[in-house]
Amino acid sequence: MKKSIRKLMAMGIIAAMAVTAAGCSGATEETTAAQTEAQAEADTEAEASEEAGGAEEAGEAEASEGETYKIGVIQYIQHDALDRANEGFVEALTEAGFPAEIDQQNASGDTVSCTTIAQKFVGDGDDLIFAVATPAAQAVAAETTDIPIVLTAVTDPADSGLVADNTAPGGNVTGASDLTPVKEQISLLHNIFPDAKTVGVLYCSAESNSAIQAEMAHEACEELGLEAVDYTVATSNDIQTMVESMVGKVDVLYAPTDNVIAAGMSTVAMIANENKLPTVVGEQGMVDVGGLVTYTIDYKELGKVAGEMAMRILEEGADPATMPIEYYPSDKLQLVVNEDTAAVLGIDPSTITME
Repeated sequence: MKKSIRKLMAMGIIAAMAVTAAGCSGATEETTAAQTEAQAEADTEAEASEEAGGAEEAGEAEASEGETYKIGVIQYIQHDALDRANEGFVEALTEAGFPAEIDQQNASGDTVSCTTIAQKFVGDGDDLIFAVATPAAQAVAAETTDIPIVLTAVTDPADSGLVADNTAPGGNVTGASDLTPVKEQISLLHNIFPDAKTVGVLYCSAESNSAIQAEMAHEACEELGLEAVDYTVATSNDIQTMVESMVGKVDVLYAPTDNVIAAGMSTVAMIANENKLPTVVGEQGMVDVGGLVTYTIDYKELGKVAGEMAMRILEEGADPATMPIEYYPSDKLQLVVNEDTAAVLGIDPSTITME
């Protein structure tokens, strides 16, 4: 602003001198020199002003390009599948060089903590929230209808009340479902244990995710002439007693991608393996800690899908309301076998196939 004023003053001096020169036929060389000097100063000021303006514009552009987005991450509980989904989400942003400040929070399986964390993110004015698992997503969705929410590790977002429809969410929530191939997992169970008659379905009754999968398991068992019996727990404290009660009553234990069971899978595997009770489970992490086998999605890759969705929302202005829930490609499902558990059960791992 000061440079602009000096420019105007210089131009005023030039104009005054021009008037004086016009009125006096005897203009001196000193007057002409003064005019030239004032003109030069005005030109210099103009150039400086243009340079400053250009620098200011460049600075604004650089500030815009250098914007860092605030992303809150809420994970319901710690276990391998959710950890990998979280890892994949962060990795997607990192690999893309996406400018994000990530606030990682874990509710440790406590729904009250989910609400507290959700309120924190809303109060912080985060640009986007990434919710890992159904209880976490439900807590966040209850706190804001404005901040975009990208979820994962949710089997059926519509059935869980998180979106109006999985193909057209209609609100501020979208994401990547971890719908597991339950039918294929039960088929795998039948292939490995053709003489099995009764399947015990173990899950937490408090998780809507799990109830959906349990219903799918019942339907798949019925198609294959198997009897499915539910064994439900309310908390992780019930796992040991419940698994012990299954021994001698069921031929195979089936556990879907249930967060409580996944977190306590080492206990499930210990009791089941000691009693030669085979376990077919929902995802790889459950196999890694003692389950026999699974046919599953890759949670890390699923997290990357969610990360890409988040970047489209923040960088390209994509609207969650019109972004369909995405699913893991069926042609990338993986067969995972725990060879140590197979040995305990007297099973040759090479005989375990999807055929």
